[in-house]
Amino acid sequence: MKKGILAIFVFSLLACVWLVFSPGILAQEQEASQLPISWDNWREAKASAEKYDAEGDYTRALQYYLEYIRQAEGLGRLDLAAWGKNNAAYMIIKQHKQDPTTDLAPAKKFLEEGLAIAEATEDCRLKLQSNLEYVKMFIKD
Repeated sequence: MKKGILAIFVFSLLACVWLVFSPGILAQEQEASQLPISWDNWREAKASAEKYDAEGDYTRALQYYLEYIRQAEGLGRLDLAAWGKNNAAYMIIKQHKQDPTTDLAPAKKFLEEGLAIAEATEDCRLKLQSNLEYVKMFIKD
C-alpha cells in the first residue's frame, strides 16, 4: 500500500514539474520560429536539421527544416526553399518508414509546393519527384 501511495506521489510530483517547465520549453521553441531572417539563422536551421536527422530525431529535424524554409523564403532564395520543402517531406517519409501510421499528406503538400517553385534546380526537382512517387504509393488521389 505504501509503495502505491509513494508511486502516486512521485508521479504527481513529476507531472507538476513538467507543467511548470513545459511553458518555458514551448516559449523557447516559439522564439526560435520567430528569428529574424538572416543567412546566419538559415545556416543555423540547416545545421540543426541535419544534426537531428543524423540522430534519428525526425520530428525535431522537421521543425528545423520548417525554419530553414522560412529563412530561405525570407532571403528570396526560392531554390533553397525548394530543397527545404524536399527535406521536410523526407523527414515525414522517414517517420512513415518507422511508423506506417504516419500521415503522409503533409509530405505530399511540401513536395508539390517544391515542384511548383520555378527556381528549383533540376537535381532538386528529381528528388522532389522521386519522393512524391513514394508518397503516392500510400496516398490515393
